[in-house]
Order: sequence, then C-alpha cells, then structure tokens
Amino acid sequence: IASLYYEEETAFLGQNGPFFIIVFLLLNAIYISTGFHSFYIVFAGASPSHSCQVLDGNLSEEWIKVSKERCADGWNYSTDIYHSTIVSEWDLVCEREWQVPFASSTLYMGYLVGSLVSGQLSDRFGRKKVLFLSLASESLVIFAQSFSQSWLVFCTLYFFVGAFQISLYITAFVLGTEVLSKSLRVLFTTLGAFLHYCIGYMLLPWIAFAIRDWRTLLRVLSGLTLAYIPLWWFIPESPRWLISQGRIAEAEAILKDAAKKNKVTAPEIIFKASEITEQYSICDLSLYICYISNYFGLPRMAINIGYFGLSLNTSNLLGNPFLNCFLSAVTEVPAYIIATLLLKNCPRRPLLSAFLSIGGGFLLLIQLIPDSLHTLALSLEMAGKFGFTMSFTVVYIYTAEIYPTVLRNLGIGMCSSAARIGSTFSKYLPYILMGSLTIGSSLANIFLPETFGKVLPETVEQMQKCKGCSHGRRRQERGHPKRRL
Repeated sequence: IASLYYEEETAFLGQNGPFFIIVFLLLNAIYISTGFHSFYIVFAGASPSHSCQVLDGNLSEEWIKVSKERCADGWNYSTDIYHSTIVSEWDLVCEREWQVPFASSTLYMGYLVGSLVSGQLSDRFGRKKVLFLSLASESLVIFAQSFSQSWLVFCTLYFFVGAFQISLYITAFVLGTEVLSKSLRVLFTTLGAFLHYCIGYMLLPWIAFAIRDWRTLLRVLSGLTLAYIPLWWFIPESPRWLISQGRIAEAEAILKDAAKKNKVTAPEIIFKASEITEQYSICDLSLYICYISNYFGLPRMAINIGYFGLSLNTSNLLGNPFLNCFLSAVTEVPAYIIATLLLKNCPRRPLLSAFLSIGGGFLLLIQLIPDSLHTLALSLEMAGKFGFTMSFTVVYIYTAEIYPTVLRNLGIGMCSSAARIGSTFSKYLPYILMGSLTIGSSLANIFLPETFGKVLPETVEQMQKCKGCSHGRRRQERGHPKRRL
C-alpha cells in the first residue's frame, strides 16, 4: 500500500521544524561511523619497511636490504610508523603479498551481498530495525575481527563488516530520504550524509596515528560505533514505509508527534482511503526494475572503481601515510559542497556525465606523468578523487529520486550491488582502464529519466511518469497490467 499524495498530505509539518532538524542531525552523526570503517584497512593492512631476518650477524645491513632471495628465517619489520599490522603479524610479503589486496576485496564482496539482502529486509521489516541491527552487528563483528588469529579469519569477518556497513549506509540514506522534508532531503543526501562520512574518513588517520597497533585500532573503532545505539529512541520509523505496509495508524501517530515537536496542528485524519493504492510485488516489477537498474549499474560500477581505487592507494603514495589519507579525505569536502549547490539548481543527468568525465579524464592524465614528478602525480590523483566524489554524490540522490517508496531500498540496493562489483577489483585495475571505463559509462546516462524538480515517487505509476521511462513502462505494461483496488 502507498499514498499517492504524501508530500501534500504532510505539508502541514512545514520544512524546517525541530522534528526534521533532530532527525537530520542524528542520521548525519551515524554516517561518521561509516567513514571510520570504510578505510581502516589502509592502516591495518599497511606494509611496513621490512628486510630478511638473518641469523648470521656478519652480513651487512646493505646486503640484507637488497637481498631478493626467500627469507628462510623470517622477516624484520620496521616499527617507525606502524607498531603492528596484519602484514607484519602474518608475514604478508613477497609471495604472500597478494593477500593484502584480497583482504580489501572481501569488504567489497560483503558490500555486494549486503546491498542485495539489506534492501529486501528493509522493504520487508522496516528501515529503522534494519538500520540499528546493522549498526550493532557491524560493531560486534569489528570487535571480533580484532581477535583474529589468522588471515583467513580476518577476511571472513571483514566480509561481514562490509555486508553490515553497506546495509547501514543504504538504509540510513533511504530513511533520511523518506522522513525528512523536501528542503532538508537534498541537503541530507548530498552535504549531510556524505560530508559526515567524510568527517569520519578525516578523523580515521589521526586515530590511527595515535593507535599504531591494528588490533587496538579496531577495538576503539568498534567501541565508537556502539555509542550510536541509544539513538534508537530518537529516530522514528519511516512513515512512508509504514503506509506502504498498510500500517496507516502508526504512520499517522509518528506524524502527529512530529507536529507537536514542530508546534503545528495535525489534521484528525491525515491519509484518505481513496488516495491509497495497491503495492506491487517483486515479480510484477522485475522487468521494469532491471530496465532502470541496468542503466544505473555501469556508471555506479565505474564510480566505485575509481573512488576506492584512489582512496585505497593512499598508503602506497610517497610521504606520511597518515597525512596522505587525511588529504585524500579533505579533497572530498569541497566536492560535496559544490555538488550540493549544483544539485539544487541543475538536472541530474548532465551533472553525472560531467563529473564522470572529470574523474576519468584525470586518471588518464596520470599515465603521462613521469615517476620523478611525485607532487604533480599526487595533485592529479586528488583531482580525480574530486571528480569521483562529486559523481558519488549525484548518483546516490539520483537513484533515491527515481525509485518509489515501495521499492526504494531494494532499488538502491540492486544498483549498489553492481557498484560493489567494481569496488572488488578496484585495487587490481590500472588507471588507464579505470579512466576509460569511467568516461565510457557517462554515455549510459542518456537512457536514464530526469528527476530534477519532480516529486519523490510513492508508487510505480508515479515512477513511470518520469521522462525517459516510457520504454521500460511499455515493456512492463505488456507483461504485467496495472492493478487497482
């Protein structure tokens, strides 16, 4: 069940009352934790300077450093920067060096599964329940990961960290999209959520700088996440989702409570029965979902390849790894601000194409820079990160604006699943391939409908009215005619 005129029926709440501001701030605070957890592998999986451990003390230090033979007696690791990492603890060097990027990939494999599963769970059991279950589960799994006694256990738990983290990220995004007023919705889905994610990202290198042991680092990050659990009593369920489940009385109760906080009077009956339409099943919508999701999949895959490829490469850049990570995060702040301003006034489709071209273009330019020009190469990497960050901002709000309430979490989850395929291979692909794929994917946007200036859809019928959806609509109608009460 879904209300056709939710925006009009809840207009009495206003746009910027205390209810909306409190939800806005609390959901943003949750996003700080996602910035912590996305990139702690940069420090936990860093490779310290190392050399062969030689029992014969007569060999010179210079000979030890240049020795290329297998170290039969183990390795010596420098503790100048890191006291302990998974590399130094489990000797993930030389022939075992591939295990570090593979460990990173398990996080994105978890993203892939979590994107698919969380969308269905959230649409079935509610945004709030899935949000806080994911939050608590992620904290517990990270804590358990800090006790890993082998690389295999670390990777297995890292997979579940990814599944719960993306579930948290998507569900909080959808909850904010559906609960907040129209004016705060754009601010939340651009500057709010992403900027607070970036705040966590910027704080991470300083936490890692103070805590040089990877096990202690994970335990601290886990404890910081648990601090969000009390927010359960302050963040409401999505009234839009409750209506889609036929739970009208509960939705009205939340809105009447919001009216009290906003100091306005709510009508006795908010939703009229004549304005309620039937909910579609997944089987009815499979063709139509695939039509939209396919065209969203390629750009999102390209964005994730470029974004995570550049972000995870910061530990390999010359200079201080903590400062490099911080600078990589700081680069995102102006990108979020500019993207927010542009999204308030510009159509989504050309913006996404332009930002994809910027990110991909700088990746291709990096290939032309000689190794001796380290500063220029770093500058181009940061410029490429700038373009991918703006693309990330646009594609998330674009996806949320296209899918209707009854399928919003599932739709975003399906698109995110395609994106996570790109994330999984981001550390293995050369920049020239990343750049070419990104620029090529910008062309796929011409097949997507424009959502700028349109009301957030509640039903599939409203979704299909968007310009550009006619092809998918005709296919869906031929296979599955509309049903009404």
